[in-house]
Amino acid sequence: MGVFLLRRLATLVATLIGASAVIFLVLEILPGNAALTLLGADASPDAVAALTRKLGLDQPAMQRYLEWIGGILTGDLGLSYAYSTPVGELILGGLAISLPLAVMAMLLTAVIALSLGIFAAARHNTLADTGVMGLSQIGIAIPNFWFAILLILLFAVQLHWFAAGGFPGWAEGPLPALRALALPALALAVVQAAILARVTRSSIIEVMREDFVRTARAKGLTKRAALWRHVLRNAMIPVVTIMGLQFANLIAGTVVIENVFYLPGLGRLIFQAINNRDTIVVRDCVMLLAALVVTVNFVVDLVYVLIDPRLKAHEL
Repeated sequence: MGVFLLRRLATLVATLIGASAVIFLVLEILPGNAALTLLGADASPDAVAALTRKLGLDQPAMQRYLEWIGGILTGDLGLSYAYSTPVGELILGGLAISLPLAVMAMLLTAVIALSLGIFAAARHNTLADTGVMGLSQIGIAIPNFWFAILLILLFAVQLHWFAAGGFPGWAEGPLPALRALALPALALAVVQAAILARVTRSSIIEVMREDFVRTARAKGLTKRAALWRHVLRNAMIPVVTIMGLQFANLIAGTVVIENVFYLPGLGRLIFQAINNRDTIVVRDCVMLLAALVVTVNFVVDLVYVLIDPRLKAHEL
């Protein structure tokens, strides 16, 4: 297990280094000038040059890259060009909304998908199974931003159960804050739940056809008992892998959904930073998202080993 952890940690570090290089390079080759954007098109060349020097944008790219990495390691992410505020404070403020939103959406995804997937698999080739798969196909086809607008029209405009957007802040208490995140989380979860439900159903059906399940059934074990005692543990292996990938999709999906619901989270911060050409905020936010995705995949690898008897015997 120790060797396995070291290999995965080495892969994690190498991936983060590669991601940082790609992020920095992409932002470097983009056209435009942050100093000119901040000062406006009517600014004089001298003023633009002075602000460029002040922001350190006249330094060699390699020097700025190394300074950026050093700042990440020491916790000094610099100042936002547009807000003159420490980037770390902006990111923490956005993360306080985006991370609970992604976790809430993931929990909804898991509850909906596992319930529907197990229900459909237990009733394979029945009308109920066909109905669940039909609903999941519709869910996959619906864009989450369009579904978000439908949720606003129904639950905010018509029923007045939720606010159409905005965030009261955690200082107002957890219940108002979670209430404000409920519709965005559902909008994020519906597509992922539809995908995961189909994966769960297919995985359970495949495991139920294995010889060890047939043997258990031949010995008198009921279908329900075989499902809960033997099938689910083995069927969850691909499901856990997909859930790890989906969490990354949910984090990325907050960029669109937060703008639909006007949530001041990380996604909206990235959107505003792109509009303001606040590249220091963009690169730090994207790097954070990359780190979250890589970390989630690392955790999924560990869980995969623990729940898969074959890998567990090999790695341990």
